[in-house]
Amino acid sequence: MQIDVFNGDADGICALLQLRLAQPVKSQLVTGVKRDITLLDDVKVQQGDQVTVLDISFKKNRPSVERILAEGASIFYVDHHQPGEIPEHKNLKTIINTDANICTSLLVNEYLQDKYGEWAVTAAFGDNLLDSAKKVAFSLSLSENQIQQLKMLGTCINYNSYGTSIGDLHFAPDLLFKELLPYSSPFDFIADNVEVYEKLLADYAEDMSLVDHLTPEHETDKAAVYLLPDEIWSRRINGVFSNELANNNPDKAHAVVSFNAENGYQINVRAPLNNKTGADELCGSFPTGGGRKAAAGINHMEINDLPSFISEFEAKYA
Repeated sequence: MQIDVFNGDADGICALLQLRLAQPVKSQLVTGVKRDITLLDDVKVQQGDQVTVLDISFKKNRPSVERILAEGASIFYVDHHQPGEIPEHKNLKTIINTDANICTSLLVNEYLQDKYGEWAVTAAFGDNLLDSAKKVAFSLSLSENQIQQLKMLGTCINYNSYGTSIGDLHFAPDLLFKELLPYSSPFDFIADNVEVYEKLLADYAEDMSLVDHLTPEHETDKAAVYLLPDEIWSRRINGVFSNELANNNPDKAHAVVSFNAENGYQINVRAPLNNKTGADELCGSFPTGGGRKAAAGINHMEINDLPSFISEFEAKYA
């Protein structure tokens, strides 16, 4: 049996799209909201099963990787987060690159030799890797209008992944993947599946309109912290809002704080775009934190611990 395990954001979805367009196979899909990163914990395998894992931290999933290998399955693992130590095993193949300007879909695009590059561009835009996305787009000779279409699509697919549960999302990631899978090009999806495409655009625009009035809770010349209200829309936009703040202020670090289901805070951190470092180190110093150099997060923080986080955040980027 083939089991496909993937992050529910634009990068995870588009990475799997490329692979299954190139290598069609009926598979069991395992995914979740953006912050569901220990997805391998619940994967059950049998001898001979094939497991593909995309865009979730190897380090966070290593115990499950070792269990799955011990149970006789093979794993193909592609990711761009800090992996920790990678064990050697004849049934484990990894493509892992932690460069701040790479994402999982770009790695899959290289692996497939640019076969579905437009989906890789879509994912890179969703991951806010604007320069990397444009570089591949230019190599595909896309027009400026086409580039903007892929940027918006990637942003909206990524937006759809944020929430504390699947119930917060407009589309469950596995269902959205199935809506996209028939299309070898995102432009075909845009033209043909108008209902889903326009709903993604409309929902994104509606939620993002609600942040126009927000001002920082704390701010210095190097860092800003935003505290969102305890609303479903806040949980849906915290990632794309973080990216927008980073794009509009490339010399400043940003943290966007929203409430989670455990009566605490969830935090998104973006390093300055002109200095893509430190977000993973900062968030990784907290028990439920992790991510990559340019963008990272903390899944749960007690409300009383926020002042200490703010102090460490501001000190990190002072």
